[in-house]
Amino acid sequence: MLSQEPIIQIGLVDHAQKIAGEFHGTFTIGNNQAEGGFTALINSGKVVLRDRNGIELGRGNEILCSGGTSSTFTLQDVTIGIGFHWERKENQTFRGNLLLKLHVDGSMAVINSISVEDYLASVISSEMSAEAPYEFLKVHAITSRSWLVAMLERQGKNIGIPSQRTVQRDDEIIRWYDREDHDLFDVCADDHCQRYQGITKIVSDSASRAIAATRGMFIVHSDRICDARFSKSCGGLTEQFENCWEDVSVPYLQSVADSSHPHALIASEEQAKDWILSKPSAHCNTTDANVLRQVLPAFDQETADFFRWKVDYRRDELEELIRLKSGIDFGTIMGLVPVQRGPSGRIVKLRIEGIKKTLVVGKELEIRRWLSKSHLYSSAFVVKIQRDEAGVPTRFVLHGAGWGHGVGLCPSGAALMASEGKSAEEIVEHYFRGVEIRRLYQ
Repeated sequence: MLSQEPIIQIGLVDHAQKIAGEFHGTFTIGNNQAEGGFTALINSGKVVLRDRNGIELGRGNEILCSGGTSSTFTLQDVTIGIGFHWERKENQTFRGNLLLKLHVDGSMAVINSISVEDYLASVISSEMSAEAPYEFLKVHAITSRSWLVAMLERQGKNIGIPSQRTVQRDDEIIRWYDREDHDLFDVCADDHCQRYQGITKIVSDSASRAIAATRGMFIVHSDRICDARFSKSCGGLTEQFENCWEDVSVPYLQSVADSSHPHALIASEEQAKDWILSKPSAHCNTTDANVLRQVLPAFDQETADFFRWKVDYRRDELEELIRLKSGIDFGTIMGLVPVQRGPSGRIVKLRIEGIKKTLVVGKELEIRRWLSKSHLYSSAFVVKIQRDEAGVPTRFVLHGAGWGHGVGLCPSGAALMASEGKSAEEIVEHYFRGVEIRRLYQ
């Protein structure tokens, strides 16, 4: 395991042709120095950086802009929430160095090189409100730090292994996605990895205090840093690792109840219906606006119904959506039938029954992608079908539970546990069973 703080590279914007921004303080670019506005673009197969007056500061396959300890830089129109229902653009400001790299396809990657601890101060404020309970911010710091370094260690071992894995047969497409698909940087700045928005979202000192208090602390199992996954809301039960990614059982990523009282794990379709169509007692079952304000950033508060939710499609809407997202014409869709569920109620395999084609799709993220313009909140849903007199569906109503894959930490539930007086260690050990928290560097 590591013994000193790593430096990481975060992809802020990828496959760009042009960006604009501003240096706050002096930045060194080769033999040049610059302050104020800048642009970077692709010209004659190279990355070209110019200052506000159009004077060229650097040209090449890679340009490093090194700032001082108090220097920052701003990028204009950074897209956040890529592919999600709240996607938008923001101007964002960052500490650390700015690195511009050329892709083999002739586009540009815009990268922030920064220490792990500085990165985490932003992640905590970007993923969750800095007004969240202090013990929860400590939990998020330890969890995010563990996931990040475990992912970096995996990358070193998985060179050449694609992040998208697909098993395809005539009647089945099973696809899952992992995080090691960035070739020019370690992690991206969006929800695909961890939401990172520089110092733009750091609105109080509580996140910084949580980072300092937990500096160098990791979740460890069997002398290895844990791949500490987390999503928004488990919906009352967390999910197993192997039902979302590769078919490997991870001892500390098993299904647990997000509650002080045990809930039976889902083992049948009838149990799934009973569970999802009810609102059981759970830490993440809250609509308290004050609690949500503390736990979620402003744009996530636009989604207040994530514990239990409903999506309603006309049959023709659903058919067109699935055709566009899958590339397959199923014809008239007669049914959506769960083939396999995980213990949280999330569907691992779903059979789409059409007049022209019947196919099983999985795993959970691929199901969510096929059944929504962006992503369904989760694959934990039951389907109610309205039919005409001939028995042909007219509407498909999806009743669902939770937000995200549901594996590992349930941040919404963890925040509630912290507000009830639970310590960071108690919360971590609730969601990740059989682990310890260990400080690996000072």
